[in-house]
Amino acid sequence: MLLAPSANRVYTQSSAALAVAELKAFGVIASITELGGQSYLEFDGDPSRLGNLSSAYAFFEKHGELLKPIEVSTLDKYDDDLLTIQKYAGKTNEHFTKLLLNVAALASDRDFHTHRFVVLDPVAGRGTTLNQALMYGWDAIGIEIDRKEVDAYEAFVKTYLRRKRIKHTADMTPVRREGKRLGRRFDAMVDGVINGSQRLTMFEADTTRARQLMKANSVDLIVGDLPYGIVHNARDLLKSALPQWVELLRRGGALGVSWNTHHAPREQAVTLLEAHDLEVLDDAGFAHRVDQGIMRDIVLARKPRG
Repeated sequence: MLLAPSANRVYTQSSAALAVAELKAFGVIASITELGGQSYLEFDGDPSRLGNLSSAYAFFEKHGELLKPIEVSTLDKYDDDLLTIQKYAGKTNEHFTKLLLNVAALASDRDFHTHRFVVLDPVAGRGTTLNQALMYGWDAIGIEIDRKEVDAYEAFVKTYLRRKRIKHTADMTPVRREGKRLGRRFDAMVDGVINGSQRLTMFEADTTRARQLMKANSVDLIVGDLPYGIVHNARDLLKSALPQWVELLRRGGALGVSWNTHHAPREQAVTLLEAHDLEVLDDAGFAHRVDQGIMRDIVLARKPRG
């Protein structure tokens, strides 16, 4: 497998090791090799179900010293500019967003290729995770407290769907519970997917009040890239929001979050998740440097069926 180049130079340096860890989540053992000055991943087996790997650029069969290109299928439902057209400071790398969503889906007890997941990003920003879920034909829900971010996402989605001439409806409405205003919600219904219309929702609200926004047991996956800074600390956010998030997660569903381990060691995240009766998976190989002050890692956990 030839690795896709990333616009982020630092991420590119980590992409081969991350791809090995991602392949392991797909049940494939791979090694890194150099051919013609390029990094490849070499593995034995059928790549037909690996087309959705986050850093996959092309697949080949090896015949002696020659490589024969192989065509593989993907879940993609839209043009890739759904993921790449937005450019703004603080955007999570698109390859990493896809990796995080992939490994969270694989951590659940649903079939990655056939199940239509309902994905919640409880720290949604401008919706990178939501757009990747839409790309797969899944339903997407986000929670974001910053009004400007929500307005920017609403504008992007409406413009994108209109320019692509994709049939849809889209509305922004207030959210009230027991006479009190919790925020706003942007809802879009997108037609044209083989297995029916897709639902997209973005709440402008505090994620620590997630249970007031949504019904219990309503999502299959919770996926988020948690804040990196000291002021917005991932550990404190998990402590306050996790009880709400766990109520929203269906049995057999999975949670996948990434965070800056400089401010919250992995052991602390594992302890918090286990305290809420989640089964933490033994996942390794995802730790990587984002910049001088950020060492990012992923923790995955499943909500038991019992």
